[in-house]
Amino acid sequence: MNTESTGDVGDIEATDVEDTDVVVIGGGAVGENVAARAVRGGLRTVLVERERLGGECSYWACIPSKALLRPGNASAAARRVQGVRSDGGLDEQAVFRRRDAFVSHWDDGGQVRWAEDAGITVVRGTARLSGEREVTVEGRGVVRAAHAVVVCTGSTPIVPQIPGIADVPVWTSREATSASTVPESLAVLGGGAVGVEMAQVWARLGARVELLELGDRLLSHLPGFAGAAVAEGLRADGVRVRLGTAVSGVAAAGGGVRIELDDGSRIAVERLLVATGREPATTGLGLETVGLTPGGRLRVDETGLVSGVDGLWLYAAGDVTGRAPVTHQGKYAARVVGDVVAARARGEHVRPEPWSGYAATADHRAATQVVFTDPEVASVGLPEPGQESHRAVDLDIAVAGAALHADGYEGRARLVVDTEREIVLGATFVGQDVAELLHAATVAIVGEVPLRRLWHAVPAFPTISEVWLRLLEKYGL
Repeated sequence: MNTESTGDVGDIEATDVEDTDVVVIGGGAVGENVAARAVRGGLRTVLVERERLGGECSYWACIPSKALLRPGNASAAARRVQGVRSDGGLDEQAVFRRRDAFVSHWDDGGQVRWAEDAGITVVRGTARLSGEREVTVEGRGVVRAAHAVVVCTGSTPIVPQIPGIADVPVWTSREATSASTVPESLAVLGGGAVGVEMAQVWARLGARVELLELGDRLLSHLPGFAGAAVAEGLRADGVRVRLGTAVSGVAAAGGGVRIELDDGSRIAVERLLVATGREPATTGLGLETVGLTPGGRLRVDETGLVSGVDGLWLYAAGDVTGRAPVTHQGKYAARVVGDVVAARARGEHVRPEPWSGYAATADHRAATQVVFTDPEVASVGLPEPGQESHRAVDLDIAVAGAALHADGYEGRARLVVDTEREIVLGATFVGQDVAELLHAATVAIVGEVPLRRLWHAVPAFPTISEVWLRLLEKYGL
């Protein structure tokens, strides 16, 4: 994989932009959105990125992982409809070529041109805070911001402290989404979203896959039926799913990796993928120069203002804050931060009222996530009832639309309802192609639509969305 940008960078010397209005550290999807909103608000904005503009999501996470998942999902969907002629096989090189096209062959030239056309000044380099409203870009000089510095550095993979792991070349999500050769065998350590998605990708491309999860279920942050359905789907693809399994050590062996489990057994694989979570990327940012401690998340208020720093100048958005660590929620928070910075620069008094343009309220009440395995898992808001006035309404997705969509369709849906206010607080859907059900649930939660009004939102027949009517009927309407 090419590790250097070949695009027309179009950046400038930091000394040429010594004074500006806003400096954004980190040019991933979140940083791009902050910068674009700040520019739209009339502010001169410098965006500093040490790697590729577009960041993790564009090149090593959301986009390539979904590009790799889609062919296998489409093939499986075709096999579930009688009358479709398909042997279900995948052309691995075609899959990789399609993935490469979606990541622009790891060339960020198009992203840079977009930023420049949007009026953003792009600076290449590693940035760190060096004082109040001051950012030093390694090898380039100092940029001083009249109004704000916004940290959007994202997160980095957590590599667990397992004996021997430092001596073994492991895959993280980056290698798992960018590799162009199918390993003969792969062990995946971790049963979260990255672990289950990548286990299915590589199993369907022909690798022998073992998924090792320390806990007693996959996708532990979601309802149990979600993890159970994904585990069943993985097993159907030949993945050996091992729950309650701890790794006691790893070592290089014969060009591959030998993994020792806590029960004394061993696994020999060609590759080991570590998918045990991510942590905010705050090390090396110079946080100590403004009185903060590196290594943890940046705590922010609803406007994105960082706590523990005097004045209204240091902001953060995205994974680095530890709030709702998914790309779309980070971009949402970024839009809030950009607008807040622009408003305060105009001298306006910003009131972060819930659901206003100056508060990232949805991070707490309506954060969304989709796990793009087969079956898919789509979730928003509360996954489980949180107090006595909450009720979970569970239902199999057994409607005409689902039956027509796939022979033998299996799925499950849950609404979490506030029975006192009779509004939806959360929803989880599991099944083929359920991701497109999610936004209706999100709108219902954000709009606090009364269930008795929601009952009048008649789902078209025959669609999978008919499950909404069945859920409301089960609730008692």
